[in-house]
Amino acid sequence: MAKKYFLVFFMLIFCFHPISCQVVETTVPMNIDESKSAIRTRFLPPKGYVWEREERGSFSEYLVSFPLYPPSFPIRDFQQVPIEKQSHHVAVLKIDVDHKDLQQCADAWIRLYSEYLWSQKRFGEIGFHFTSGQFLSWNDFRDGIRTIETGRSVRFVSRGSFDDSYANFRKYLRLVFQYAGTISLDKEGVPVKNNSDIKPGDFVIVPGSPGHCVIVVARVRNPAGKYLYLLAESFMPAQDIHILRNPTNSSISPWYELDVNSAETVTAKYIFRPTSIKRFYGIK
Repeated sequence: MAKKYFLVFFMLIFCFHPISCQVVETTVPMNIDESKSAIRTRFLPPKGYVWEREERGSFSEYLVSFPLYPPSFPIRDFQQVPIEKQSHHVAVLKIDVDHKDLQQCADAWIRLYSEYLWSQKRFGEIGFHFTSGQFLSWNDFRDGIRTIETGRSVRFVSRGSFDDSYANFRKYLRLVFQYAGTISLDKEGVPVKNNSDIKPGDFVIVPGSPGHCVIVVARVRNPAGKYLYLLAESFMPAQDIHILRNPTNSSISPWYELDVNSAETVTAKYIFRPTSIKRFYGIK
């Protein structure tokens, strides 16, 4: 009998030992080559997956080739101050935030797509709707069209001079960021209906005030035709565009599985209910 009590006592002591009773967490190291400076070269595909060649000159190719800041670079807000939580991302895209609290979630997608079109000299394709439904193109702004707020509405007036400089283009984008958002971007998006059709440049979106949007910036494929994706976002306050960790599947993180028919998509900082994946109407 004494032996039985001794055994019970020993087990209680062992189980309440501060070291022995800790839960041991196991993680899979992310397959990242920190010596590389672009999305396609830094992020190595999970086992069994390979990079696909994106169409030359496409928005998809532009994104997978996008330059990154060095590893461990912090996410900063629009005032260049590192944000409080730095544990949700694995890389930061090498593109500025500007000095105003404007370039947030949907605006990050608008910024990247606009910069892509600018780099391609496809100036006539740069244009976006405001949440109010009004449309403002870069060419109109370049030619002097500006906005005036009257109560809760905005009207356009011609009061500027012709200016096709990049500095003026950035002023145009600030105006778009001010009046556009997830609601307008969602309306300008065409639903992606098949998983096999999801590609870099598409976005996962929930419209609202606030809503949210994350950007598909890369994809890899396995021999069975299954894809995995990298997702990027900005957030509130306006901050560096960053590539997200996968909080639900450490075995493939930072890669994500996406399903257009899923009831929800869980990302590092937001849960999309339902899953709505769209492509800007001007992108084929």
